[in-house]
Amino acid sequence: MERFKELISRFREIFEIKLFPLGEKPITLAIIIELILVLLGFLLISKLVRRILKKRILPRFKMADGAQFVIQRIIHYILMVIGFLFAINLVGIQLNSLTVIFGLVGVGIAFGLQNITSNFVSGIILLFERPVSVGDYIDVGDTSGVVESIDMRSTTIITLDNITLIVPNSKFIEDTVTNWSVGDPKVRIKIPVGVAYGSDTELVTKLLLEVAEKHTEVLDNPKPDVLFSEFGDSSLNFILRTWIISPRRKLPITSDLNYAIDKAFRDHDVTIPFPQRDVHFFRE
Repeated sequence: MERFKELISRFREIFEIKLFPLGEKPITLAIIIELILVLLGFLLISKLVRRILKKRILPRFKMADGAQFVIQRIIHYILMVIGFLFAINLVGIQLNSLTVIFGLVGVGIAFGLQNITSNFVSGIILLFERPVSVGDYIDVGDTSGVVESIDMRSTTIITLDNITLIVPNSKFIEDTVTNWSVGDPKVRIKIPVGVAYGSDTELVTKLLLEVAEKHTEVLDNPKPDVLFSEFGDSSLNFILRTWIISPRRKLPITSDLNYAIDKAFRDHDVTIPFPQRDVHFFRE
C-alpha cells in the first residue's frame, strides 16, 4: 500500500513539474493534458451537433448540400474557438499572457507560412462567397471532378475516375474555375469532323444529324446542328454541335458519337482523309 502511494506521489510530481512560464502561470504537464482533454471534448460536441444538424434539422429547411455544409463548418469553427477560450480560462491562463505567443506566430505566418495563410484565407472566401459548393462539378486548372468537401486549407475533389484529389484553396481564387453545376446543368459539346474534298456536303450534314438524333442522351431541345466550318488544307471541315444534360457525361457521349460517325461514313462511302504533306526535292 505504501509503495502504491509512493508511486502515485511520483506521478503527481511528474505532472506538476514546471515546464515553462506563461505570464504569472507556470505551465505543467497536467495543464497541457487538461487543455487537450477540453479541446477533445469540444471536438466531440462539435461532431455531435453537426450530426444532429445534418440528420434532423437542416433537411427540414430543404437547403442545398453546399449551404448545409457551410453552416456545419461555421458551427464547427465557432465551437472550437469557444472550446479554446474555455480551456485556457479553465486552467487559469490569462489571455494577455498569450499576446507574445500570438505575436511570434504572426511573425512566423508572415515569413514562413505564407502558402498556408493564403490557403486559409482562400478557404474562408470559398465558404462565404460560395463560388463552388459541395456536389458541384467543376474544372480548375487541369483538374475536373465533383467537390466532395471544402476545408479551411484545401478542397477535396473526386474525379470521374473515382480518384480523390486534394486541391489547395488558393487555386480557386487565383485560377479560372468553371462551375458546370451553376444554373442550367445542360452543356453543349462540339465534335469536329473532316471529310475529303468532293464529298457530298448535304449527305455529310444529314449523316451527322442522324447520328446525334439517335443517341438517347442527346437532347432534342435545343436540337443538334451542323456547321460547315472551313475549307481545310486536306479536308472539308464540319462541326457537329449537340446538347447533353450533364457535363459528367461529356467524354462517354463524345466517344459514342465518334464511333457512330465513323460507322455512318463507312456505310455511305464518305472518306475521312489523312493529312497530306507535299515534299519537294531540289537538285543543286
